[in-house]
Amino acid sequence: MIQNLFNLEGRVALITGGNGGIGLGMAEGLAAQGCEVAVWGTNADKNAEALAILRQYGPRVSAKICDVADRGAVEEAFADTLAEHGRVDGCFANAGVGGRAQAFDTMHQEEWDRIMEVNLNGVFYVYQCATKHMKSRAHTGDAFGRLVGTASLAAISGQAKGEHYAATKGGLISMAKALAVEYARYGVTAHTLLPGWIETAMTESTFAWDRFVDNVMPRIPMRRWGTAEDFAGIAVYIMSDASRYHTAETFLIDGGYANF
Repeated sequence: MIQNLFNLEGRVALITGGNGGIGLGMAEGLAAQGCEVAVWGTNADKNAEALAILRQYGPRVSAKICDVADRGAVEEAFADTLAEHGRVDGCFANAGVGGRAQAFDTMHQEEWDRIMEVNLNGVFYVYQCATKHMKSRAHTGDAFGRLVGTASLAAISGQAKGEHYAATKGGLISMAKALAVEYARYGVTAHTLLPGWIETAMTESTFAWDRFVDNVMPRIPMRRWGTAEDFAGIAVYIMSDASRYHTAETFLIDGGYANF
């Protein structure tokens, strides 16, 4: 008998960049279904604000200051999260930074490295901690894990002057597919989310540009920008038993933009 497919009580999800935007939207969705949530961010005030929101849902929540580009900081924060929650069932690698050069042929090495360090290396550090933990649990008979990376439509479409950003997001897709194959035997699935044009702090200045809005909005079949809340449901689905045989997926959450 199938029942309670989306009940997440007893599960723990870690969300990097979980103190705002898409990350907080996923955190709220998970907490609403009984999941404990640990959010990481680099801004103490935003962490505190996120905790105040998440505590209203009931399950245990925590927040850590962590720069995912720092391997040592990631390892310390992951150990602290385990000490507080006892386990990590889902790892949502959502932290990331944007960037745009004047031109690819004049892009500075420092700009390239900055994007790589956070958007790709940071995911590697976080996933490595998570997979070690999930693999170890599986060996004790507790086989369950979810790896989820937040990529971008830039991974599958041409983004002029943003080749560094696009490269990191395309890398997340390839990484997830490889992880899905390697860790399936441990009950671990791996996916990538591809957000379209979503209202977040990162897109605020872009959405204030009338020319951009006039050109892009007509290309979105749903005729609205996405919101953080639009990622709550997919996070719950992935963390739940409903997705236990679903892995290596690239989820487009874009209101139909990429298909129009």
